[in-house]
Amino acid sequence: MGGFFQRQLAVYVEYHRDPRNTAMHVIGILLLFTGAVLPLTLVSVPIFGREISLAVILALPVLVYWLLLDVALGLGILAVAVLLFSVATTIAHETTTAAMWSIFGALIVLGLAAQTIGHKVFEGREASLFTFPSHLFLGPMFVMAKLFIALGFRRDLAAILAPLPRNSLSTR
Repeated sequence: MGGFFQRQLAVYVEYHRDPRNTAMHVIGILLLFTGAVLPLTLVSVPIFGREISLAVILALPVLVYWLLLDVALGLGILAVAVLLFSVATTIAHETTTAAMWSIFGALIVLGLAAQTIGHKVFEGREASLFTFPSHLFLGPMFVMAKLFIALGFRRDLAAILAPLPRNSLSTR
């Protein structure tokens, strides 16, 4: 892992110490990503004789960015992204246009609500996104890092991402 990623993650984690906030971020990120790509899956662009979803084309730069930050975590995110692209594509193609837009709206609202509740209720502070806009792209890396640690991998990240002891959470 590069020093740049470690520094970025260390700043990000200061706004995400409470495990309940982390859980809300897992929910929020999954909902927001699925919602964001949902309408874009309906648009295809011909590239090298193949039809490629606009959702994939627009997500590709950030997927490459995550791979450059950390290959293992980036591959984990890529695997989840493929699953979420599939879910979004299925929803978009199996529902009416009105239903698809309703689902899009619900996913975005619920995803933002999860993030807001995580920060306001559990963390007791504003989201880091307002101070550090780049944190929009670090959230998935943070969540994937937490998953890797929970599965017994990436002990190098455990010290950076360790939650605060319970008694220090209640004194905020």
